Amino acid sequence: MTFRVIALSLLSATSFLICSCGSDDEVPLLMAGNTQVASDEGEKIYQKAKQADGAGNTGKAIRLYDQVATKFPFAPSAAQARFRQAQLLEERGDIEKSFEAYDMVLKRYQGSGLYTTAYKRQVTMAQSAADGDVKSSMMGFKTKLSLDKTVAMLGKVRDNAPKSAEAAKAQFTIGQLYEGKKKPKEAIAAYRQLVSDQPGSAQAPTALFRVGVLLTADADRGNQNQANLDLAREAFNDYLIQYPGDSNNAEARRLLDNLGGRDIQRSYDVAEFYQKTGKSESAKVYYRDVMARAKSGPLYEKARSRLKELGE
Repeated sequence: MTFRVIALSLLSATSFLICSCGSDDEVPLLMAGNTQVASDEGEKIYQKAKQADGAGNTGKAIRLYDQVATKFPFAPSAAQARFRQAQLLEERGDIEKSFEAYDMVLKRYQGSGLYTTAYKRQVTMAQSAADGDVKSSMMGFKTKLSLDKTVAMLGKVRDNAPKSAEAAKAQFTIGQLYEGKKKPKEAIAAYRQLVSDQPGSAQAPTALFRVGVLLTADADRGNQNQANLDLAREAFNDYLIQYPGDSNNAEARRLLDNLGGRDIQRSYDVAEFYQKTGKSESAKVYYRDVMARAKSGPLYEKARSRLKELGE
């Protein structure tokens, strides 16, 4: 194959690649191979964006800033363009798009001096959304962001700095949101993830305590009663071992005592069932268990009375 044939083949393949990528707007100029030309073009558009910004033409400025950051990501002003786009979107109340623009700054320009400020804006916006302060405009009405959208925002705050105090607070807030929306399964999972990811965080002790409380409440509603009670007991015990001296320790011990009482009641109920169905030997086993556990009190006396009736 001659050099001319090879060159034509390469040119044909390159043309096919560019055509197959879609419209010209979707193809960064960097594909042309001249990064300096692309950077210069990006800077020209950035200056136009600044002019529109200064003139108060927010919509045009946002479009041009986005064009710079999207089509010319390696231009000197690309990071500033994306950041300013996020600021303008936030200022006009487009919270979701603003949050995503800040997220692009964090993902593409990690070495930028704007990184910390962008992350702090994400933290503030996500927490405000969770508090119900952030509103999004739809059809002219002001409505709160949905639970799923708020959780997604908090999840990005967590993932963008996984071991930070902000991440721990975001994860804890996810649990609180689910708990407030009567979604105990999701809340428990969120709290458990926080304890697993950041056991030393300020929110971890309360998160583990809430796991026990939610499991107990779920058992009260009849959802796999005994299984949830066992899991609640385990959560409270883990909490007391991992976080001795925490402010909820006394309440956790009280709740554990209540769980023990439920076990005794369950044994007594099982004994009663066996007695009523004529299985006296099985009933005796459970009445003895009640006496061994209770030591004294109403159930102790009832179990002792039943055993006397059964010949013991």
